[in-house]
Amino acid sequence: MKKLFFLIGTFLFFVSAGLMANKTSVEIKAPAEIKKGTEVTLVINVFHNGNSKSHHTDWVFLKINGKEVKRWEYSSENLPAGGDFTLEFKYVVTDDITIEAQGNCNLHGSAGSKSATIKAK
Repeated sequence: MKKLFFLIGTFLFFVSAGLMANKTSVEIKAPAEIKKGTEVTLVINVFHNGNSKSHHTDWVFLKINGKEVKRWEYSSENLPAGGDFTLEFKYVVTDDITIEAQGNCNLHGSAGSKSATIKAK
C-alpha cells in the first residue's frame, strides 16, 4: 500500500511540475524608426517559469539582419538573474535592420523566436 501511495504521489508531482513548466519566450523592445548613425539600446525581455540549477533558461541569442551579434549563455553555475529578466544590447543603426531574438529552457525548449524591424531615416 505504501508503494502505491509513493507511485501516485510521484506521478502527481511530475504531472503538476509539467503543468507549471514552460518554454522560454522573449519580447523585443526597439523603436520602429531611428535617425541613421544613432546608437539604440535593444531590450530583450525574457520570460520563463523556473530558475534553478536544474531548470533554467540556458541561452538567449540576438541576431541583426540574420547574423548572430550576441549570445548569453547560462548554466547551473551561472544562472540568469531570475525566471523573468531583461537583457540589453547597444547597436549603431546605419541602415534598416531586422532584429531576431530567441531563448531556450534547458528542459522544455523554446517558445520560438521573435523579430522586430527598425527603419533608419
